[in-house]
Amino acid sequence: MSAVDREHVPVHPGYLADPFVLRTGDGYAAYGTFPPDAPDRSPDDVRELRVLTSPDLEHWTDHGGALEPLPVESGTDYWAPEVAEVDGRFWMYYSVGHGVHDHHLRVAAADVATGPFVDCGVDLTPDARFAIDPHPFRDDDGSWYLYHAHDVLEGDRVGTMLAVDRLVSPTQVAGEARTILRPDDDWQIFLRQREMYGQVYDWHTLEGPFVRRRGDRLYCFFSGGNWQNETYGVSWAEADHPLGPWRLPAVPRRVLHTVEGWALGPGHNSVVTDPSGADVIVYHAWDHERLRRRMYVSPLLWDDDGPHVPGF
Repeated sequence: MSAVDREHVPVHPGYLADPFVLRTGDGYAAYGTFPPDAPDRSPDDVRELRVLTSPDLEHWTDHGGALEPLPVESGTDYWAPEVAEVDGRFWMYYSVGHGVHDHHLRVAAADVATGPFVDCGVDLTPDARFAIDPHPFRDDDGSWYLYHAHDVLEGDRVGTMLAVDRLVSPTQVAGEARTILRPDDDWQIFLRQREMYGQVYDWHTLEGPFVRRRGDRLYCFFSGGNWQNETYGVSWAEADHPLGPWRLPAVPRRVLHTVEGWALGPGHNSVVTDPSGADVIVYHAWDHERLRRRMYVSPLLWDDDGPHVPGF
């Protein structure tokens, strides 16, 4: 199979949504959302989320659940894990809640990349209405930040938006979360006339932040629209500092969007270097039956106008 052909098929047949790939000493580890109703989830797998490993980003081994579950009162739905390696330990950031309600960010730790991860007993967003999609980012000066998505009810376009806080340690944020990117276009509408928090809104969604530094510029990839259908896609913003201000490109451009016969509702990406040192973008898209969100890997190219993915 040629490299071009590989881009049009998932790299793993199983359910793996919101894929985050970490480069490890001997290859790669991928983490993702693995809901209770996933068609290929075994009832014997009592751990949450899912972890895969690969030597080359093409051939993947499934290690099953990655996270020891919390008591049921803390939540039943675990979403969008990302993992940072710090001082020889692995720290998993994730959200947990009940269905689409009451999600908060938490962190778990493990001694090896495949886990099992054990929760550290910390709610990182105790004051948030709703917080999902944590993304730990280490800048070149060694400082750490935790990007995420949270709900904001003020402004012309209400909905889920991107935020950032400083990570003081792997288990502590500064408590200074600020909104850094707000919806600005109709393609980011999740659902019109959605009932939320006792009101009805045209609800917008920006989620799945992932930050990449290139020289003196930072790029924040984000997903928008409705993850359940063909409106979902990925765009980006840029900044000179992790705390912003973040700027949308002068000519808006989505790096991922639905392409018939290839990617249905592609989104929630991460970026990693392949074995040759080139950047690739990792994302999920629905199968034709809309039963599984599966992981894809495509080349990520850069030019004077920013990042782009061939074929999109």
